[in-house]
Amino acid sequence: MLISVIRTVFLYIFIIAAIRLMGKRQISEMQPSELVVTMVISDVASLPMQNTSQPLLSGVIPVIVLVILEIFISVIMLKSRGFRRAVCGNPVVLISDGTLRQSEMRRLRISNDELFAQLRQQGVFSLEDVKYCIVETNGNISVLEKSEKRALSAEDMGMHPTDILPETVVVSDGSIIEESLVQNGYSKEWVNRILSKNHMPLKQVFMLTVTTDGAYRLLKKETNSTLTSPNKPESA
Repeated sequence: MLISVIRTVFLYIFIIAAIRLMGKRQISEMQPSELVVTMVISDVASLPMQNTSQPLLSGVIPVIVLVILEIFISVIMLKSRGFRRAVCGNPVVLISDGTLRQSEMRRLRISNDELFAQLRQQGVFSLEDVKYCIVETNGNISVLEKSEKRALSAEDMGMHPTDILPETVVVSDGSIIEESLVQNGYSKEWVNRILSKNHMPLKQVFMLTVTTDGAYRLLKKETNSTLTSPNKPESA
């Protein structure tokens, strides 16, 4: 059992180091430690499933160790910025003040085609439009366009538009989501009042959403018709 624990810890550290050496572009949405846990757990957990002669405990113990390691390392990363940099790395600036940093591209082994593909996914189609471009620790690219290329905001135009209130789904496919009702200060009686007002039984409701001011949106199943009440809030 001790050997299994030691091998799991060693494999965990080794794969993190290997992924760090591979570069940020090899990492998708997850941080290195998260990716390692996902990869190793999937492999370790499959061993006793494929080999019935192998004790189930030999697959359970490494998974438990990996989970404990991930929780432990996550806590350390929250408390130690240096440790977090060692595990996850630092964001890398590829374009600074409109200037492409070719040395950083070579270090991360990011080709021109890959860079342009990432920029296009951010809605940018020319390097001349970019003020800053940063490769985040999870491999994603963040882009800040030059001020003259950015779309005008309401603040730029001196306007003060009304804030859009977020909608919350309180009925989905004929079922009331009680947690959403409670969180937004509504009740089943409120839902029944809305349905009665629109002459629609609960089982025919595809979706019912509500904003914090009581405005609601009601969609019936199997139709494209939408009943809305954006200007007539309903109290809880």
